[in-house]
Amino acid sequence: MSRTSKITALYERLSRDDDLTGESNSITNQKQYLEDYARKNGFGNIRHFTDDGFSGVNFVEVR
Repeated sequence: MSRTSKITALYERLSRDDDLTGESNSITNQKQYLEDYARKNGFGNIRHFTDDGFSGVNFVEVR
């Protein structure tokens, strides 16, 4: 039987106030904040899932 390691899934999404080109400041800030929180609370094996270019405003439209 193989054991699967659990991951800590961190999700970042573009702020509607940011540009749509390159990695936005809000994404970079969210990644740092979430990683700091996860590490301080004992969560390891961090994986990022990022919607850079899709905000909550346009996410439903592009799905």
